[in-house]
Amino acid sequence: IAVFGYSMAVSIGGIFASRHLHLNLLHNVLRSPMSFFERTPSGNLVNRFSKEIDTIDSAIPPIIKMFMGSTFNVIGACIIILMATPLAAVIIPPLGLVYLFVQRFYVATSRQLKRLESVSRSPVYSHFNETLLGVSVIRAFEEQTRFIKQNDMKVDENQKAYYPSIVANRWLAVRLEYVGNCIVLFAALFAVIARNKLSAGLVGLSVSYSLQITAYLNWLVRMSSELETNIVAVERVKEYAEMEKEVHCVVCYTCRSQVSCSYISSQQIGIVGRTGAGKSSLTLGLFRINEAAEGEIIIDGINIAKIGLHDLRFKITIIPQDPILFSGSLRMNLDPFDQHSDEDIWRSLELAHLKNFVSSLPDKLNHECAEGGENLSVGQRQLVCLARALLRKSKILVLDEATAAVDLETDKLIQSTIKSQFEECTVLTIAHRLNTIMDYTR
Repeated sequence: IAVFGYSMAVSIGGIFASRHLHLNLLHNVLRSPMSFFERTPSGNLVNRFSKEIDTIDSAIPPIIKMFMGSTFNVIGACIIILMATPLAAVIIPPLGLVYLFVQRFYVATSRQLKRLESVSRSPVYSHFNETLLGVSVIRAFEEQTRFIKQNDMKVDENQKAYYPSIVANRWLAVRLEYVGNCIVLFAALFAVIARNKLSAGLVGLSVSYSLQITAYLNWLVRMSSELETNIVAVERVKEYAEMEKEVHCVVCYTCRSQVSCSYISSQQIGIVGRTGAGKSSLTLGLFRINEAAEGEIIIDGINIAKIGLHDLRFKITIIPQDPILFSGSLRMNLDPFDQHSDEDIWRSLELAHLKNFVSSLPDKLNHECAEGGENLSVGQRQLVCLARALLRKSKILVLDEATAAVDLETDKLIQSTIKSQFEECTVLTIAHRLNTIMDYTR
């Protein structure tokens, strides 16, 4: 009953703990600032979500169960040995201290080796992902040999930490067997010394359990060491699960200090400036990707710093300079929340001058978009974003060089569509072409 009880408790507790850690990691990574993804290699994220979570799911709960079972077995065996041969009380505590010393010495090394192995594994994942993304370019320039060598070097670096951990494990096994055999030796020796006072049955019982306690102690020390070594996975997951979220990112540039401007509803505003003047940074501040160090941005009398990021960004639509589409159908990219009918979607495509193109596709709205929209041109992706904006009809529309990748004729058509379809919306346009904003209010 006790074994069933602790096994059930560890299994259920492990599931809840793993789920809690995974959700915290996922939510925190999704709410991380853009700078986090720019400076963090993809292999680090893949490592956390794959190997580390797998360790927490599959390795740690069984280790805890075996550790608890070994603890009860050792305690039970020690009690029986002491009852059969009381003289064993003289040697069991010192040998227990030897076990503890060996275990502490091993854990201090294996924990660091495990951490080094986990850290060196991330570059292997990163290099593999980057190679897959650029495989066509690698083949075009016939650089396969160089990338294979780079992969081998990174795997070798990982093995420099992994192989010593296996050797350390074997080192521990030899020492534990040696100390365990000492217990058998002394149990038999004390049985011989006290042979006149002990029956043959008690001697046999003492020697029998001393043989078993060797395996129990070996397993106990090994499981305690494995537990402390694998707990590094929890440490690495919590590192990303407890980092600062997006809202703590603050920018302060003196070139845009004391900027003050106000826009009336339904106006079309053009923002023009040289490269690096801070045009796109105003957009980052509007969406709170970067938090302003001072001042405030007020929309309809509400300070955007005091509302949730989801609520703010759901009410504003942007057509970025480098549009990104998600892997999935064209319809999903246009209407991700399935809020509009097919008729509305086709109308938005017509207004965005994409209807003829989509009609020519074999699957039409079910056309499968590659990750990032790589199977569409930059101009087509921007027009898809325009069609999405026409569907949403947000009160604020931000165009960040939205027509930079289309020809002048298409640019004129798009500007005409924006002027007619967003006449009740506030439009902020960041542009390099002056003719793009010539008809704007300001």
